[in-house]
Amino acid sequence: MTKTSMIGPGQKQAKLPGTRPKGARDDREAARRVRDMFSRIAPRYDFLNHLLSFSLDRVWRRKTARRFQRILRRTDAQVLDLCCGTGDMAFALNRIRVHAIRDSGAHRVPIIGADFSRPMIERARKKAGGSNHAATFLISDALQLPFADASFDLVTSAFGFRNLANYEQGLQEIARILKPGGQIGILEFSEPKGRMAGIYRLYFRRLLPLVGTALSGSSEAYFYLPGSVARFPSPPEIKALMHTTGFGEVNIQSWNFGSVVLHTAKRKDGQD
Repeated sequence: MTKTSMIGPGQKQAKLPGTRPKGARDDREAARRVRDMFSRIAPRYDFLNHLLSFSLDRVWRRKTARRFQRILRRTDAQVLDLCCGTGDMAFALNRIRVHAIRDSGAHRVPIIGADFSRPMIERARKKAGGSNHAATFLISDALQLPFADASFDLVTSAFGFRNLANYEQGLQEIARILKPGGQIGILEFSEPKGRMAGIYRLYFRRLLPLVGTALSGSSEAYFYLPGSVARFPSPPEIKALMHTTGFGEVNIQSWNFGSVVLHTAKRKDGQD
């Protein structure tokens, strides 16, 4: 199921906090707890992502990558996947890029994946090793990126933006490193409405944490997940925040009965 909606600029936006794991007192502690949590589950992260989403996470990443084919077909395009985890979104972008360029041997600027969890980055590098993924990975805090202003044509984030300690600062930092007219794509979970809401809550809030805990050995991470989605700002709130942090042409597309949402936008000119 797919639904697309648009809003214009000028909508008043309340200040939105970032994620707050249980017990975190401020942004710094929230970031540390999230980093430690995901570092612990890194060895089982890919397996559980595919299992718990019935492998639909692959489909959602591929659909997101296809949304940016016009950028990806350029061999000189500078692309960053933020909060990249073990690299699956970066790899999906590169596969679409190879298809769009229609020459697997063509030289192209490597896609960059960044995450603040060392174990996640180590696994991404291992997955990329020995293959023609044309992706490179580095350890970096999404709220303090080590890139110059106006460096990138595209910044994506798949199921990681929700875990930032400060959403407004995260969007401001993305706007800073994007070139004027550069694009952003944030793929995130959301709570569906209507008839599917009850089924979603049963699975996401009750069954998923139990299965995730049993298979990963970490109860904290998989009980944190549904809570973080429930607390994440609604799509209209994220759209409004994008407008106030330097983005225009904000668009939202939802899949899977509204439980997965892709937020896209362009960086406005004159933000340097």
